[in-house]
Parts: sequence; C-alpha cells; structure tokens
Amino acid sequence: MSADIPRSDAHAAFVSKARAEIAATISGKDPRFLLIVGPCSIHDLSGGHDYAKRLAKLAAEVRDRVLIVMRVYFEKPRTTVGWKGLIMDPHLDGTHDIPAGLRLARTFLRDVLDLGLPTATEMLDPITPQYIADLTCWTAIGARTTESQTHRQMASGLSMPVGFKNTTSGAVQPAINAIKAAIQSQTFLGIDESGRASVVTTTGNPDCHVILRGGDDSPNHDRESVAKALAALEKSRLPKTLMIDASHANCAKECAKMPATFLEILTQRASNRGVIGAMLESNLVAGAQALGKDRSALVYGQSITDQCIDWETTETLVRKAAAL
Repeated sequence: MSADIPRSDAHAAFVSKARAEIAATISGKDPRFLLIVGPCSIHDLSGGHDYAKRLAKLAAEVRDRVLIVMRVYFEKPRTTVGWKGLIMDPHLDGTHDIPAGLRLARTFLRDVLDLGLPTATEMLDPITPQYIADLTCWTAIGARTTESQTHRQMASGLSMPVGFKNTTSGAVQPAINAIKAAIQSQTFLGIDESGRASVVTTTGNPDCHVILRGGDDSPNHDRESVAKALAALEKSRLPKTLMIDASHANCAKECAKMPATFLEILTQRASNRGVIGAMLESNLVAGAQALGKDRSALVYGQSITDQCIDWETTETLVRKAAAL
C-alpha cells in the first residue's frame, strides 16, 4: 500500500518538521497556540479538499500566533453501530472496501500535506498506523480507547505527538495513566512492514498530553476542571499541560454552543499557559446530516457524523485565537 502511494522526500521532511513544531507547542518551547481543527470525519473527498485549501490559506495568515493542524479523521468509534469512517467504508454503503479506503486515506493525507498543512487523526484500529502513520503529524487516542492497553502500547511506538482524551464518563485519571504507560518502552504482539505477526518493542513516546473533552454528566472546559486536571498531572509528575476540546461533551455535541466554549478556552489560555491548545470540529456547512440511502441527497460540505461549525464561524474563531 505504501509502495503504491509513496511518501515523497518532501512529505517526509514536512511531517518531521511539523511533528517537531507540535511537540514544541506541547512542551511550551513554542509559544504558539496549537489548534486541531477540521471536519469531524472525512466522507466526501471533494468537500475535504475544498475545506483543506481554505484552511491552508487561513493557517498561513495566522502562523505566527497559531499552529493549525487539520483534522483528517478516517476512523470513527461507534457507541453502538453506524458508519465507521472512510477507511472502513469508503463508499458509504456498507460494502466495507477497506483496501480502497486505505488508498483513499493515503492519497488524501498526501494532498493535505502538499498544501502545507500538518495532519491530525485518531488511530482507532491498532493496525491502521502501519498504513497512514508516515503521513500523520499528530494523533488522538479517543475517549473510548484511552483505557485500552493495546492503544497505550501502540501510542508508545508512534513517532508523533499523541493526545489522550479523558473517558466518556469524564474521568481524567485514565488519560494520565495512559500517558504514563505510553512514555515508557513497551513490548507487545504486532505486525511488521510485511504484515507478519511479530514481537514489537518500542522506545516510548515523550510527546503525550491530555485532552479534556467533557463527560456524560458535564463539560470540563471550565477553570475549576482545568485546575484539577493540571493538579492531577503534577501529582503524577507529568508536565502541567493539556488541550481542551471545544466539541463533543464540552458543547453537548451542539455546534451552536461550540463558539462560546472555544472563547472560554481562549480566555483561560490568556492567563494559563498550561492550556496549550484546543480542538474544534468545523466544516464548510454547519450542523450534521443523516447518512441515508440516497447519497446524491447529501448536503455538500456538511458532516455525516458529529455536528460542526461552518467555515465563516471557523475563520472568526481562528482570528480571535491569533489575536491573543
């Protein structure tokens, strides 16, 4: 797969540089605000390219103050059932043409990198990194998998910064425990470059951080929740830095509430450098739509998973972040 859709020397150099810059914002060496922004998931390549081109232009405009990384999410965890993402079901019809999905994912990642945009995704299936990690600059481990030993071990071997989300219940300690595991060397069963089962030993990943995304009962982007999370990190002898997700439970999954949440994050950032960045789900068109049988009826540029804010709102919020 990688040989069919190779990473060029230019791609490799850009990914390496972007990873280093992201790591520097996490450690505080780079004072810029780290913003992971983009569609909840990529389902329409045309709309995704349109969004990426707009974001690349905006990222260049604010690059001195904000380091923008585009959400390029191809795998979606499901609470019960549903569309599992472009890699797992690229044709949106339940045929699960995974080989085609992987090829589309690699091609799209290369296209985004060619625009000068770093890429961000969630690594959900532990085998997926073998196919897309070389084109990815930042990775999230989601709320449903932060407690998974398999994902903690996987993160320890990823060559990029990794953010661990608090659990769906809102608990932050499991994400902290995940970091403590991921920064250490791990040995586990995996696959090699030829797809053969093998024993894998990692060196540990030093560039990990917590992401507050809210929980079942309440959001956790407020000052008190942030202070508690930073105190827990300090107690665990980890760097007191975290990212806050303006989406998901921190906005009750309602895109209309997302701007206010994001502005609260910026307010905290102004006085608390422990808040190193934010996540924002954004698309061309606000809201979300159901994935029905008639694909031609889908609204161009609108999410088929979680609700997203529209492009105009995204521009406004990014410029506010740059004005900090």
